Amino acid sequence: MLNISWVCRHTWKRAAHNTMWCLAGCSIGDLGTIAYAQWVALAWPVWQIMMLAIINGLLTSIALETLILTRQMSLPVAFKTAIGMSLISMIAMESAMNLLDVLLTGGAMLTWWVIPPMLLVGFLAPLPYNYWRLKALGKACH
Repeated sequence: MLNISWVCRHTWKRAAHNTMWCLAGCSIGDLGTIAYAQWVALAWPVWQIMMLAIINGLLTSIALETLILTRQMSLPVAFKTAIGMSLISMIAMESAMNLLDVLLTGGAMLTWWVIPPMLLVGFLAPLPYNYWRLKALGKACH
């Protein structure tokens, strides 16, 4: 692994920007799935709801990234780029959000007070990795 500087403001700003777009996409599918399961009183175990929420979060993140990237490239290239994004970052984000939800509420439950901390940990969990990815590998999706 390359020795990188962790004090570059420009890279932190870009990593935060990229992470925010990923958070937006992931949150749509993740929170939407949990809200739906709660609304219809889905009788699944918590871990199954959370796995579905993670999968849906990944899918909506890829869809949003594809849409954003179509401003810069053709649809097929945008989709390929979105698919090639770091799944490690997205999975870390989704896992942190869902783990905090279970820890704070005891299950797959959305309340007005749990969403802000879920979004905060969802942003912070992958941020150092996204910084490292930009700095060490020069890889970004925006």
